[in-house]
Amino acid sequence: MTAVVFIHGTGVREPGFSALAGRFAAGVSALRGGLRVVPYYWGGAHGAALAAGGASLPPATGTGRGPLAPGPGPGDDDTADWAVLYADPYAELALAAAGSAPAEELPPGSVPPDLRVRARLADLLAEGDGPAAELGPGLARAVADLAAHPLLAPAAASLAPDDLAEVAARCLTAQVVAGLLDTDVPLVPVGVTRDAVVGRLAAVLGASARGAERGVRSLALRVASSAASRAVVRRRRALTEAAHPAAGDVLRYLSRGEAVRAGLRALIAGLEPPVAIVAHSLGGIIALDTLVLTPLPQVRLLVTAGSQAPFLYESGSLPSLEHPAPLPAHVPDWLNLYDPRDLLSYLGAGLFPGRVTDIAVDSRQPFPAAHSAYWTNSEVYRHIGERLP
Repeated sequence: MTAVVFIHGTGVREPGFSALAGRFAAGVSALRGGLRVVPYYWGGAHGAALAAGGASLPPATGTGRGPLAPGPGPGDDDTADWAVLYADPYAELALAAAGSAPAEELPPGSVPPDLRVRARLADLLAEGDGPAAELGPGLARAVADLAAHPLLAPAAASLAPDDLAEVAARCLTAQVVAGLLDTDVPLVPVGVTRDAVVGRLAAVLGASARGAERGVRSLALRVASSAASRAVVRRRRALTEAAHPAAGDVLRYLSRGEAVRAGLRALIAGLEPPVAIVAHSLGGIIALDTLVLTPLPQVRLLVTAGSQAPFLYESGSLPSLEHPAPLPAHVPDWLNLYDPRDLLSYLGAGLFPGRVTDIAVDSRQPFPAAHSAYWTNSEVYRHIGERLP
């Protein structure tokens, strides 16, 4: 009788582990009878925990005012507003455009409301990246994109000229900063520098001198972003307690992993061959490390799903094996299942030619849901069933 050891990944605790192990046992047994499924629950004894009850967490504080104004005053915080704009620099323009009246034919001699800002954008484009040089490159491209964007005209019909200049300036600034984030530039300017660029660009685009009362007319952005910011700060402890096991489990294993590996060795020692190990996420790292460090001849197959073991090996972070050392001969056949949408899954065949078989499985879920969808995917069980000893 083949014994299948199932090893869970990061952040799994009871009662979730029992449900997960039961789902795996049902899925793999449905394809092949006569299996003995043996769960290895390491999270309870060896997983990360906030030992001092969260004493390391800063106390929750209130957050600021809501609208994106020229710059935060005492007690103000527009961070959440900028997070919205970094994700979608045109968010304010879209909200303004949505509030504009349906387009009508202008009377003869009338000036389109977007004409002035388009002329100023043309002047700004001629200056290249210079007016936002302290942020980094990308202003000229952002100006060209904004000038050609279909939201500009309806937004101009909805906003006063000063407000349009402010919104356009934030749109351009957000595009430049978002470009830095997309390219993983290690230096991102602080908010004071960003706000100074916004003020400069707004003036170039025709805004009058700003007073402390100037804000954004895009009420939906103001309400949504500030409400989200307040909710996140209020829930910081809950969010940390919910998320910390996943990151904490990885850090704890990489620094104090021998106890987890010893528990797995003891479990396998009590099993009759043949044994297969099926492991998810960090469980795959645990399984591979154990097999590399200790020959376990009764183990005939290693299956990893959504595992970071290949990445840790290539980056020099795998505890048991450092690149370019080859996979020891005593490590069994390795089937590595990955979902192209799972950003925490990696490939092993290119690192260990002839020793690892990489197979893609598609859950049709976006990340991070894709990382937790392996054990409800019939493809996964089919591939495992075909290779079990």
